[in-house]
Amino acid sequence: MSNFIADIKIPDSKLAAGAAELLRDHGDDLLWNHSHRVFLFGALQGQNAGMKFDAELLYISALFHDLGLTKKYSSPDKRFEVDGANAASSYLQSHGVPQESTRLVWDAIALHTTIGIAQYKEPEVALIYSGVGYDVMGENFDSITEVVREKVVAAYPRNDFKNKILPAFLEGFKHKPETTFGNIKADVCARLMPDFKRTNFCDCVLHSPWTE
Repeated sequence: MSNFIADIKIPDSKLAAGAAELLRDHGDDLLWNHSHRVFLFGALQGQNAGMKFDAELLYISALFHDLGLTKKYSSPDKRFEVDGANAASSYLQSHGVPQESTRLVWDAIALHTTIGIAQYKEPEVALIYSGVGYDVMGENFDSITEVVREKVVAAYPRNDFKNKILPAFLEGFKHKPETTFGNIKADVCARLMPDFKRTNFCDCVLHSPWTE
């Protein structure tokens, strides 16, 4: 496969290649293709908007953004986004990446499902968020032309992505559905887990230990 997809270069540094190897080892084809589309769609939107961003950090963030769904990186009690962010942080620290770059990647991964906040952060954080939104929900769909979309999908196929990604999400956090409280992944539990009962914020307030 060419190192360029839709005129976007896939980073091939030692650091980037190592991150890609981790995704290959512990993810599957669904996450591999999705994560690369997230990078490409994020980079394309950034390029179209004239944004300056670190392509290597954006790529590594994309590769790790769903690794918290895998058995290797899933914790018993943290949001999967945080698990992925922690895995990326450990990886980058072990390779001597500066603290500020590591923090940026952590934020990009941890906030990639956080509607209303991530898009106002640094370019790498905002572009992972917009890349995810584009690939998963088709947000701002017309911001990328059909010709360019087809080049991305030809390189990293969707393969019934719509129907496969929701069960893949659930598989990653069905052992800890409480971590979806207050975030959009509670919708996945509500649809796919028959006995799931949402935690209600109002109940948390009214049933708190305060006496008044």
